Amino acid sequence: MDVRRYLIVYFFCVFTFFRLADCSEVSIIGGKDVKKLQPWMVSIQKDQNHECGGILIQAQWVLTAAHCRQEPITSVTVLVGSLSLSKGTQRVGILGYEYPKTFNVKTKQDDIMLIKLSKKVKAKPKKIPKKEQDVPPGTKCVVTGWGTTNAKVMKPSDKLQMLEVTVVDRDLCNCYYNRDPVITKDMLCAGNKQEKSGICRGDSGGPLECKKNIVGVVSGSKGCSNPKEPTVYTFLSGRHIRWINNILKKQFNSTTF
Repeated sequence: MDVRRYLIVYFFCVFTFFRLADCSEVSIIGGKDVKKLQPWMVSIQKDQNHECGGILIQAQWVLTAAHCRQEPITSVTVLVGSLSLSKGTQRVGILGYEYPKTFNVKTKQDDIMLIKLSKKVKAKPKKIPKKEQDVPPGTKCVVTGWGTTNAKVMKPSDKLQMLEVTVVDRDLCNCYYNRDPVITKDMLCAGNKQEKSGICRGDSGGPLECKKNIVGVVSGSKGCSNPKEPTVYTFLSGRHIRWINNILKKQFNSTTF
C-alpha cells in the first residue's frame, strides 16, 4: 500500500474509531425474516440445539466454519432446508469433519470446514464459485443465519434471518482490529452502519452472499455486532476453493474404488 493510501486509511480509521467509541455492543437485530425457502441453508446442532449455520454444497457435504466443530459427533445433527428451527423436518447425522491443519482459532486463519453427512439429503445444494471472485469494498451483500436476536438472552432465532452488509476494505478492517486478528487475503470484512444490527452467537458458519454468489462464511467478531469491528468472514479465495475441491475429489475417489 502506498504512503498516501496508508495515511488516508489511517486518519479515516482514527476518526471513525473515536466517532463510534461510545457505541455499545448490539445484538443481531435490524435484520428481517427470510421469506423464500433456501434449501441449501442448514443448522448445525448439538443435542438438537442450534450451534452454527452452514451451506449444503453437495448432497452429502456441508460447508461451514472450522470453529463450529462439535464433539462427540454422535451428538451432532444437521437440519436441512428450513426457515424455522422448530418446524424443520429433514434432520441427518454426520460422519465426520474435514478442516485445514493450518486452522487457528485465535488468528481465524483458515476458519473453514467441511462436514460429511451420514447420508445424501433431498435438497438442492448451493454451488460454490469455480474460481475466486473479487469482492471490492463497498459491495452490498447479504448474511443469513439463526443467530440470537438478543445479546443478553443468547437464544437462537427460531426464524431464519437475513441482513444486508457492506464489504469493508481489508486495510481499514485491519485498522479497526489493530491487526488482531490480521485480515489476510483469505478473509473478508463486512458490516452494517446502522446501530443495533449485525451478527451474534449462532451465526458462525453461515453464508455471505454477494450478487447471489456465496463468497464466504461467517468466522466471527469481537462481541455482538460491535460497530467498531466489522464481522470477519472466511473468504472463498482461490486457495480455499482448491482445498474444498481436493477434499471432495479425494472422498469421491475413495468411495468409487
